[in-house]
Amino acid sequence: MNTATLPSTISRPVRPALRLADGAVLVSLIAVLLVVRGFAFGSPVYGMDDQLYSFIGARLLEGEWPFVDWWDRKPFGLFALFAFAHATGGPGPAAFQLLAGTFVLGGAWLVYRAARALTDRVGAALAAVVMIVLLTLYSGAGGQSEAFHVPMMVAAMYLVRDHRAVQFRRRALVAMATCGLALQVKYTVLPQCLFLGLWCLWSLHRHGTPPRSLLGNAGLFVALGLAPTFAVAGLYAAMGEFDAFWFANFESFFLREGAGVSRFHAGQLGWVLPLALPLLGAAVVARLTHARCSSQYRFYALWSVSVVATVLLPSTIYLFYLGALAPCVALLSTPLFAKAGRWGRVPGLAVVLVLVGQLDLPERYSQVPAEAREAHRFAAAVRAHVDASERCLLVFDGPMSLYRLSGGCAMSRFVYPDHLNNRLERDALGVSQTGEVARILARAPAVIVTADRPVTPQNREAARLIGDAIAADYVPLAQTQVNGRMLTAWRRVR
Repeated sequence: MNTATLPSTISRPVRPALRLADGAVLVSLIAVLLVVRGFAFGSPVYGMDDQLYSFIGARLLEGEWPFVDWWDRKPFGLFALFAFAHATGGPGPAAFQLLAGTFVLGGAWLVYRAARALTDRVGAALAAVVMIVLLTLYSGAGGQSEAFHVPMMVAAMYLVRDHRAVQFRRRALVAMATCGLALQVKYTVLPQCLFLGLWCLWSLHRHGTPPRSLLGNAGLFVALGLAPTFAVAGLYAAMGEFDAFWFANFESFFLREGAGVSRFHAGQLGWVLPLALPLLGAAVVARLTHARCSSQYRFYALWSVSVVATVLLPSTIYLFYLGALAPCVALLSTPLFAKAGRWGRVPGLAVVLVLVGQLDLPERYSQVPAEAREAHRFAAAVRAHVDASERCLLVFDGPMSLYRLSGGCAMSRFVYPDHLNNRLERDALGVSQTGEVARILARAPAVIVTADRPVTPQNREAARLIGDAIAADYVPLAQTQVNGRMLTAWRRVR
């Protein structure tokens, strides 16, 4: 491992040749990003959660509010990002996919810059590629929240990575403000915010800051970190909807049931293999080359511990949560990407190719666009039987994008199918899940969409109500296969 420490200042002059080389790296990262994530661009049915964020973000532009008019427990800032994407890029999924890709590119660039403290330019570029590949492998190529909060936390970490940097306190203040914004994308980044805040205080102490000033800085850090959330809370209080904000953002989190299995089980072993592979390779190379651990590397390792806490904070661990570890693995694997020993960069390049292979890009470039075309055909069949005001659509299980594609009105503020059919959400909505399904059915939706195979533990009573209604009053309208599941649209005839 390159154990050279960072220079005493961050603002050292950069020679034109270095700027040109860095520009070549940036262009290369853009190319990698387009190849790795391009298969999903424009698909309305790739991913699941981002379809909800897109729906609520678009409605926010029309004056309809998260938590009040449309329900979810993600922070307001995430919906604001999607609203911005649609305001600038139009109503389609390409708008938020492009914004997400821009965030991922920014995070990868900062990983490259951070890795330059540990290895040469090519090795750092390979680390940035690993960040892009792993984040895509775990959190997809769409607009999952990890595409936004992971780069934001990389930016906060990057700002304070060197306690000797010029104007470190100012950098720390910006980092804490960035943490506050990231909290409004996903609250589980809290452990990282706490670690970085403590690191900044420790660094200021090493700079000779007296205890009273440290206490004042601690208060300022906390204020900056909480300011965005307090601002959103104040906005909802001013609207008279603070209770809706509080329940969705905090209370409902603790009412959601566990998945019924241990947080760590055998099925998760395969999840960690792509993360473990570059780390194991780096450990072997470091041992063979007798590399020493630099202070910068130790900082990245400590930050990685706080990122693990981010992944483990929720009661149920999903695969896409592991995307938060992508920049950590990229930085801690830098010994593997350095040119060292008789094999040079061959082991590192081999690992990168293996990780890219895990994406199965030829299959995805074939399957995802085909499913997008099928989704448009399916939506066209639904569109003939719904409208924006009276003949409404109920997507009980299936892609939420059907509401936008078909123009059908929604019949509940619990518009996300998972909130209506997932047993784990049964007591976490603030209303009876089964009762809400019964209320919707009483309004006689013109079309109901179901899937042949659930992806979550199901509320059997809610599913029974849907099945009984379909058997009594509906006939098949159209079918299509999306994400390995057969979707059926049922048209009301009575």
